[in-house]
Amino acid sequence: MSQIRIQERDFSLSDEYELFRRSAGGKAGAIASFVGLVRDTAKEEQVKGLILEHYPGMTEKSIEKIVSQSYERWRLLDVLVIHRIGHLRPTDQIVLVLVASSHRPDAFAACEYVMDLLKTEAVFWKKEVQEKSTVWIESTADDHSRRDQWHKTEKVSTR
Repeated sequence: MSQIRIQERDFSLSDEYELFRRSAGGKAGAIASFVGLVRDTAKEEQVKGLILEHYPGMTEKSIEKIVSQSYERWRLLDVLVIHRIGHLRPTDQIVLVLVASSHRPDAFAACEYVMDLLKTEAVFWKKEVQEKSTVWIESTADDHSRRDQWHKTEKVSTR
């Protein structure tokens, strides 16, 4: 079971968490979470905002693949990914990942895995609005290195 939402509107972490916790039910022993935010600086440049674009259908499919792979690696009960698009300002929330599992190690690992692969595999276009220009953002070498580390490790679960 999983849920993927691409939306312009902001989300409430507390509301999403409460709905997710109830949905996971009594089998859940752990819920791991990650919330990504827009920074106000990048490479020593002042950031005024971030513009996120996507290709409807293709973006969701790329995230579904990531989530599906997480279910193959760990014993999970539920995964929620909310990713925002549109014009965002510094300190705005960009992404929420919630992962429920019977055991803490699976929840932590899967949450980190989903987030690491969102950075490199999800179909989004990101443009940073700086003081004097705009810059298209691509995945960094560190992002690719983190993704590659996951591909080198065996599927691990507390099963």
